[in-house]
Amino acid sequence: MTPRLVTIVPALLLIPVLALAVPRVREPRPKPDDLPAVPSYVQRVAPALVGLHVRADAERPSSARLGARRFATGIVFDPRGYAVTVSYVVLDALRIEARVHDGRSVPATLIGLDLDTGLAVVRLKGEGPWAAATLVPSGAVKVGAVTGTVGLDEDGDLVHATSTLQSVRRFSAFWEYMLDRALVLAPSISSWGGSAAVDERGRVIGIVSLRLGEPPHVNLAIPAEKFLAVKDELLKAGRVVSRRPRPWLGLYTMGEPGRVVVDGFNESGPARTAGFRRGDLIVGVNGVNVTSQEEFYEQLWRRQAGDTIDVTVRRGGDVQVISVRSIDRYRLYRPLP
Repeated sequence: MTPRLVTIVPALLLIPVLALAVPRVREPRPKPDDLPAVPSYVQRVAPALVGLHVRADAERPSSARLGARRFATGIVFDPRGYAVTVSYVVLDALRIEARVHDGRSVPATLIGLDLDTGLAVVRLKGEGPWAAATLVPSGAVKVGAVTGTVGLDEDGDLVHATSTLQSVRRFSAFWEYMLDRALVLAPSISSWGGSAAVDERGRVIGIVSLRLGEPPHVNLAIPAEKFLAVKDELLKAGRVVSRRPRPWLGLYTMGEPGRVVVDGFNESGPARTAGFRRGDLIVGVNGVNVTSQEEFYEQLWRRQAGDTIDVTVRRGGDVQVISVRSIDRYRLYRPLP
């Protein structure tokens, strides 16, 4: 940490006559213990961070993968108590408790989900105004820039690291999820879900979602502009109504070089009973050849929820078309009342 510079103004030199009569007064040098314990970017965003302790319905499919008790950081972006976090932590939530920076615990309510980007909004109950972070688009931050990653652990302690924007790239994952632009930060922090990716001024440029790779890990952050573009819709309607609902199959896939492989099924998804098998190679969607997970999603999402999707698979030496009636997955995940 860079210590504060101490400027000593030799005021007596301006008046030589008084220099003999007036003793020199020095400003006290700061002691190491008096210096800030955390960088300035942490100090700026820390008051707006809350720890979200979630108890989800243990009988729902999300709990089979994520557990019924979950934790993530939330970033308050509105003085009225609205906070953004990652969507997976609040799926099927029965109870949300927010622990704020002064040690208090307050209940929170799920307000909206954006499953396409992987974000959610909760609202803290209680008197405000709440300290709020500043969210800005990430486009001005270039690869190689120094950034910060700041979150909370389950005990409410700050977890932070000075990081670097390692890359900006497209990212896809097995659960029918893809971002056309994701921020990759190195090094990662140990408590990543919902943490704030900030610029050197402490402004939030992304919401950290995942930890990727082998040690030393990196963090993947959802750019803040993905949220800023839809936050008003989430507050008003609970979902993004200006975007047509994507068709959802509940099909888990594994992207490999030059191919995409069926790797499992969501318990609530229509793909589970459609005739797929683990190990099937997906080679086409609606008559269009695909050779990667990204191409699979691009073709799938050309349709809309409720459409029947024809997925061509290769199984052994045979090729067959499996037709699946897609659904709107928001029917499965409704905000708390």
